[in-house]
Amino acid sequence: MDLVQSVALAGGMAWASGLRLYAVILAAGLLGRLGYLQLPETLQILQNPWLLGLAGLLFVVEFLADKIPAVDSAWDGIQTFIRIPAGALLAALALGDHDPVWMAAAGLLGGTLTAGTHVAKSGGRALINTSPEPFSNLTASLGEDALVASGLWAAIAHPVAFIVVLGLFVLFLAWFLPRAFRGVRALWRGVFGVRQ
Repeated sequence: MDLVQSVALAGGMAWASGLRLYAVILAAGLLGRLGYLQLPETLQILQNPWLLGLAGLLFVVEFLADKIPAVDSAWDGIQTFIRIPAGALLAALALGDHDPVWMAAAGLLGGTLTAGTHVAKSGGRALINTSPEPFSNLTASLGEDALVASGLWAAIAHPVAFIVVLGLFVLFLAWFLPRAFRGVRALWRGVFGVRQ
């Protein structure tokens, strides 16, 4: 895998891990195991049948939990401590065939990207959960599922285009996160009567 492909894979795995970590592990492992994706040696552990089974089970749990209002926010709260370090690790390992400096940089940037994606997702979903009808939550969740699948496909099939779109996403995050933070803070104040 050349450097551009590795960077796209690292960025795609880190970004998607902020939304659906177990889907990322399952998809990468299955694609590698079936011969559709040549994973770097450092990521070939994802092809292990036991790890694929565990990722598949956790994928199903996450898929279902993410469709239920309030349960999805609790799940996101727990996943904060799992998705971010896992996204950093996956990004670093995606560059395992290259200079260790690239690998370390990918881990740092990948963790930051996973954190930004995760915070945007969980903040946005917390705001969506204030809606009394369940359809907006289900629509957002299914949209995230489709976004992860298409994003991973783009990272693998069209790495340069994916890197450009990922750069635009990072700019969007820089714009969106402060607004999401203010919205969640206002929601917190409204629900609990907390003044800040």
